[in-house]
Amino acid sequence: MRGKTPLLVTLLLATSTAFAQTTINLPESVVTATREPTPVTNIPAGVTVIDREAIRSSGAVTLGDVLTIVPGLHVSPTGGPGGQSSVFMRGTSAGHVLVLRDGMPVNDASDATGAFNFGIVTLSDIERIEIVRGPMAALYGSGAIGGVINLISRRGAEGAPRLEMDLSGGYPASIVGAASASGVMGPMDYALTLESQSRRGFDTTPQRFSTYTSTPQGFRDRIATVNLGYTPVEGTRLSLFLRGAETNFGITDGPGALDAANFEGTTTSLLGRIGVTSHLFDGVYETNLFLGHGQDDRRYVQNFNSADPNASTGDNRYHAYRTDLQWNNIVHLNNVFPSGLFSKSDLSIGLQRTEDTIHIRTNDVFFNPYYPPFAEAASNRAGMRDSAIYAGFTTTLFQRLILTGQMRQDWVGPNSPTTWRLGSVLRVPEILTSFKAAYGTSFRAASLYQRFGADAFNVGNPSLKPESAEGWELGFTSTIPALGRPDAVVAGVTYFNQHIRDFIVGDVFLPNGLSTYENVDYAHIEGAEFEVTLHPAAFLSLRASYTYTNVTSNNVDAVLRRPKNAFEVNATIMPVPGLRIVPVLVYTGSALDILYDNSGNFLGQGVGQHGLIANLTTSYDLTPQVQLHLDATNLFNSRFEPVNGYQMPGTTILAGVRLHM
Repeated sequence: MRGKTPLLVTLLLATSTAFAQTTINLPESVVTATREPTPVTNIPAGVTVIDREAIRSSGAVTLGDVLTIVPGLHVSPTGGPGGQSSVFMRGTSAGHVLVLRDGMPVNDASDATGAFNFGIVTLSDIERIEIVRGPMAALYGSGAIGGVINLISRRGAEGAPRLEMDLSGGYPASIVGAASASGVMGPMDYALTLESQSRRGFDTTPQRFSTYTSTPQGFRDRIATVNLGYTPVEGTRLSLFLRGAETNFGITDGPGALDAANFEGTTTSLLGRIGVTSHLFDGVYETNLFLGHGQDDRRYVQNFNSADPNASTGDNRYHAYRTDLQWNNIVHLNNVFPSGLFSKSDLSIGLQRTEDTIHIRTNDVFFNPYYPPFAEAASNRAGMRDSAIYAGFTTTLFQRLILTGQMRQDWVGPNSPTTWRLGSVLRVPEILTSFKAAYGTSFRAASLYQRFGADAFNVGNPSLKPESAEGWELGFTSTIPALGRPDAVVAGVTYFNQHIRDFIVGDVFLPNGLSTYENVDYAHIEGAEFEVTLHPAAFLSLRASYTYTNVTSNNVDAVLRRPKNAFEVNATIMPVPGLRIVPVLVYTGSALDILYDNSGNFLGQGVGQHGLIANLTTSYDLTPQVQLHLDATNLFNSRFEPVNGYQMPGTTILAGVRLHM
């Protein structure tokens, strides 16, 4: 308890601060935290929303890039765009972050832990990103131990049709083009997006390595997205969503490997979804039914290179197929039973069924004079289904106290986990402060590979139990008026605490010499997120966040790459009309990692590097329809290794023009 008390006491003392009374507008609503639009201030969880303007201002290439500004998230890339990039949310594992596309789970079922690759997804067809931190399995099921990230696609809106085009190019040898058309034509709404990128990239092998050759890992992609809606009668919308993406990229083979352009990856992703949403009985009842199907195909090819002392070759393919059916319903009880005591009382119920199938084929050859030759060819097929029912309730008492509760029952494989979450928000307008508290349980079902996978060294364990977790958080958000501005300062603190049990660990050796997986480990996570936004003047906005995370576990893999300290600071400066300057600094503290010396030799576990990355984006509205922009990432060419043995890509500078018509 000695390590926990000061942090919690500090937070509780901070909540006693009082401020003068004023009024401000409520921030935008999010749908991810409760499955219905809810103001951010009414949600008992850590919530961050990155809208389209913030995506543009970030200068980010991939989803992983833009998430570096979110408190409580640590992005861990192994290479440039296209390379595997993991996200650790509030100290949990990469497989504990559930990713949604418009509410449909899209984590890769063929990944060994079911994790999502944040380095492969680009941003042109995303309207906004909603991040909800904390256990959310009571709403979304398996994998939502650390939290949920919902990618909300661009959609046609009322008003004049819109055409947006963005063409940019720069150093090193990059060209990026994207176009989007959206609007409403009578009962039809539409949004169409096309994107193509070609980037020379950088060598993400650390320059300190003796094997460094400055061989870049390039990146190319092609994306097409169609989002259509048809409203036959007011309140009912039929929808069709289609998305196809193909990406090619170079891969760094890791510490000690040959640094050459002989290792490439290709991913092809297809996603289709149809649905109907209706508002019935004068808005008392809302219902939606969605059926989605996705396919992800990954291929990694390593060609023979005579300069490679290991003579490594490989051709590995990973195919994942997912079908997801959802029926979600909301009843607005106050429209049926008006009450002066309770307001905004909603009941939500729903069903979900997800079916996953994977087919993995691997073929690797490795030779080293100091070790026996190794060759592996394996093929695995497996499938799993998850059926679930859920219910939730939210109400507001005395116009001050928001209460929420959710419960979900899953049947996944041979297991039937039950999860629940309770939360509350107390608004105290007299001191312009909202207090929040929440407690919830969650789980992650064993992946298909962990249950049924097999290769030359490993065999799956079909008897694995789901990993389970329980966690709570406590925090506040306050607004301070000053300098004639009602929201001159907005500050918040959240303390979080979570226990994870039945951690699945590999390298458990069997009598036949093969290894398998078992539920043997636990982890305890605690930490705090601090956020402050300053609006001292109409032309200036400053934002800073700091996250402290402490993870203890009997499994070293559960504490690797979880920095205790991280902060981010950015500013939006508008010195003259039409000109916007956005500098960003992201600091990542040191963390326990697997270390390699300058020759790429394995050194064991130890404390890795800390690093500071600076980005700068600027834009100028030449006319209401034409905007010029300049984006610079890793401005000072930092050689920081976020994962030991993989260096950050160097300075990238893109200049371009955006057209809005």
